[in-house]
Amino acid sequence: MEIEALLKVEQLALKKLRIFRQSLWRYLSRSMLASMFIGFGVIVAFKTGSFFYVEHSPLTYPMAALTFGTAIILISYGGGDLFTGNTFYYSYAALRKKMRWSDTTKLWLLSYGGNVLGAVVFAFLIWATGLFADPNVNGFLLEVVDKKMHTPMLELFFRAILCNWLVCLAFFVPMGLKGDGAKMFAMMLFVFCFFISGYEHSIANMCTFAIALVLEQPGTISLDGILHNLIPVTIGNLIGGSLLMAAMYYYVNKPFIEE
Repeated sequence: MEIEALLKVEQLALKKLRIFRQSLWRYLSRSMLASMFIGFGVIVAFKTGSFFYVEHSPLTYPMAALTFGTAIILISYGGGDLFTGNTFYYSYAALRKKMRWSDTTKLWLLSYGGNVLGAVVFAFLIWATGLFADPNVNGFLLEVVDKKMHTPMLELFFRAILCNWLVCLAFFVPMGLKGDGAKMFAMMLFVFCFFISGYEHSIANMCTFAIALVLEQPGTISLDGILHNLIPVTIGNLIGGSLLMAAMYYYVNKPFIEE
């Protein structure tokens, strides 16, 4: 049974709440770290994928998906505070009456805001490095961004639900495993699944859009296009984490937890 892992979820949510109560800025800083860690994953994924993209290789997406797993390892072991994972942690703790829903909503908004700030700062750092100055390197990233801005909103919404279901599982399942090697393998496997499937992750998209905006690009990336993606994807991620993870696991395990 997953009872032990659920207790860890509850404890993690309460630890995050304590950090917020001790210092708003410390909490925001941890949220900024999370999106910066995802930024590292975005860079390594698109850098790796671009080598195959210019050769029109069918391995473009698999190789990008494989290397994007760097992000979840950094967040799990580096201490970042990610909005998408928090939709699960805080909702579960609130359902268990260990947190107030008002605190849950407040922490969702703050972690999302911190993730936005982190994405902006990381994009500036990438621009300053000049690593994407060569337009040949940008092709893969810009093509993906263009598709994300023009996918129908309803499709984005349902892709986001499935995405955060998998991403929350990527954090949750390893809690019941022994040994860091097994945990990291499980995390990277779940992240590979969400990336290769084409699902939508609001914070990863946020980082990708921020990076694309500071690169040399044909001017097709617009605020309207970014909002067209981020609004339904954020809502979908919220539903995936709070309903399909928190509410579902609370419901199916309630008799065992309350014994």
